[in-house]
Amino acid sequence: MRLRWRRRPRPEVMGFWDHVAELRNRLIWSIVAIGLGMVVGLIVYDWLLEAVFLPPYCRVLEARDAPASVLGDSCSLIITSPLEGFRTRIKVSAYLGVVLAMPVLLWHLWRFITPALDRREKRWAVPFVIVGFLLFASGVLLAYFTFERALDFLISVSGDVVDPLLGPGAYLGLVTFMMLAFGIGFEFPILLVFAQLAGIVTPRQLNRARRYAIVGIVAGAAIITPSGDPITLAALSVPLYVFYELSILVGYLILRRRSGEPPLRRRFRRLPKESEQGAVGGGLTP
Repeated sequence: MRLRWRRRPRPEVMGFWDHVAELRNRLIWSIVAIGLGMVVGLIVYDWLLEAVFLPPYCRVLEARDAPASVLGDSCSLIITSPLEGFRTRIKVSAYLGVVLAMPVLLWHLWRFITPALDRREKRWAVPFVIVGFLLFASGVLLAYFTFERALDFLISVSGDVVDPLLGPGAYLGLVTFMMLAFGIGFEFPILLVFAQLAGIVTPRQLNRARRYAIVGIVAGAAIITPSGDPITLAALSVPLYVFYELSILVGYLILRRRSGEPPLRRRFRRLPKESEQGAVGGGLTP
């Protein structure tokens, strides 16, 4: 007799311990994905350091006419502790592991929340993963391309008589954490859309709370950005506010579709003329 392995279907109604077991399994797979991404980060660390992370620092030093005592023959970082290089490699590899594992993390997040969705919404798994990863990647790229200006601002605040001589721990920790913070921050619209789907908030409530949202977005951006400079703050706050407005629109359209109401375009179709209404209704008039 041939045995076939079949995946056990999840029950329609899950209890508390079923949710706990489901969360445990999703977390295990997510940790494994991050670990594999971390291994990749350890392998490509030297290439990333030379080709990706170091050029912004070198361009800032060259723009500020750093003396030869700082630049030397080539731009490089210095270590002041025997363990600093090892700790930095592990930290950067861990951040890279999260970045590489983001599609897997989004997939398992979607699979964990699907019991709360109806049959039509469960088919959004692939679009959710794609959009979530694109938003995360956009945040990472935006942080990288704005980091040079932010670094130049931070160094200039120190004064003209201060020569920058950074170590890998402080420098790489700043740039990688900023990239990860931007990427996670760009998942903000997905969180708002889910909150509307779950009935926690409504598009009308989000629309009325726009003023408070602006203050909260700026405050949140100031908290999650480690540099605290105005360039980075503006680079994160403006897209988040745009995402806030878009999430209201997306949530409104999704909720209308869920309720079975006709799309917006049908509401604005040309109404029948009065003569046509009379002709239609005339045969029904007693």
